[in-house]
Amino acid sequence: MINEMPVIDRTISDKSVMNSGGNDSEQVEWFRDLALGMFIHWSVDSPLGGEISHPMIGAEERVLRQYEHDLPNLFDPYRFRADDYALLARTVGMRYLMFTAKHHSGFCMYNTNSTPYNIMNTPFQRDVTDEFITAFRRAGLGVGLYFSPLDFHWLRNNNIVLQFLNDEVIPVSNPGLMKYNKQQLTELMSNYGDIDLLFFDGPPEGLKELAWQLNSNVVVTRGEMETPEQHLPDTPISGAWETCHTIGDQWNWKATNVENKTGSELIRLLIETRAKGGNLLLNITPDPYGQIPTDQDSVLRELGLWMFWNNSAVYTVRPWRTLNDGDIWYAGEKDSNTVYAYILDEKVWKRGERREFLLKGVRATDKTRIELVGQNGMIMEHSHGETDISTKWKQNREGLFISAVRCYRPYGNMRWHNPVVIKITHAE
Repeated sequence: MINEMPVIDRTISDKSVMNSGGNDSEQVEWFRDLALGMFIHWSVDSPLGGEISHPMIGAEERVLRQYEHDLPNLFDPYRFRADDYALLARTVGMRYLMFTAKHHSGFCMYNTNSTPYNIMNTPFQRDVTDEFITAFRRAGLGVGLYFSPLDFHWLRNNNIVLQFLNDEVIPVSNPGLMKYNKQQLTELMSNYGDIDLLFFDGPPEGLKELAWQLNSNVVVTRGEMETPEQHLPDTPISGAWETCHTIGDQWNWKATNVENKTGSELIRLLIETRAKGGNLLLNITPDPYGQIPTDQDSVLRELGLWMFWNNSAVYTVRPWRTLNDGDIWYAGEKDSNTVYAYILDEKVWKRGERREFLLKGVRATDKTRIELVGQNGMIMEHSHGETDISTKWKQNREGLFISAVRCYRPYGNMRWHNPVVIKITHAE
């Protein structure tokens, strides 16, 4: 079991800042500092190894009956432990959860009175939404829920052909569907304590307003801010935004033919996201037994190792006035004139090797101090003072020239193929 930790401080000191028409500005700042979250796509069709919900559109009646009658009887992930996910999130440096309480199929992964099409009517008979929320709260992490207003099960029960985003399937144009969704959202917002974040994957009108009425502190991501999916914007987006990405090539668990991103690709994705001012939401997919797939676990732990050494350059940063100089990317501390330069040139940097860089996007001052994030710049293991490991820099008309030695040792073989970050204080 995970030791209890205090929940991340998200207290608002002055309620006068509340904007009833949207997210509260102080809560949005809290959200932006979370930086990295765990998305979990899991539903009744996950054990099949195909994509989640979407294949129902255009499927013949027999297939749809199997979704609704056969799959619930086959759902029994008896090895599931929510604490395993919370512990992995903490280890990787993730600060919040976003769990699919209800995807487009309409199957509810929680105990609901709105429909029998829910997880309590499976052989598993456990409210995994409650278990996830409890585990992540106990780990001191933020909790968020994904909710789809596009409910294929409800549409079928009301003899409406399954389509995507025409008037009949949009709650604001369908009073019956709106009432049904509001009942479910009220359950989720009332039965599990305060929910920190909501992700509406579909038209949010009428639902996000209800969410704010039920909990004025809840931050709505998709439905209220930019949420690019599986891609990044070319330039920074003003204000808060969140991008969601799969580790493999679909949102649900995939049995074979999996093409995962590497740990290095995830690190670069995180750096570019933070340099552009966004949060990164990385999706993992429970397997048929409810466990974390080992291939996803491995690449996330590579990201976690990088975060362990570099997290001070991740959480509270905002876009710098220069986005990047080629393979050198920038971000600045939000409350200081400290700048981080992320070296993304993919060269293997051997421990003890000196490398030189010319930074054109930042200027040093008389008070500037420069060092690689994660090391103290005074000691390198086994060198006994025989090697000059000091970081040197010079500001001239061409830019900021930096000469540095990598002293820290994440890997036993002394080599490090992932980005190194340079911290530059009192910058301009």
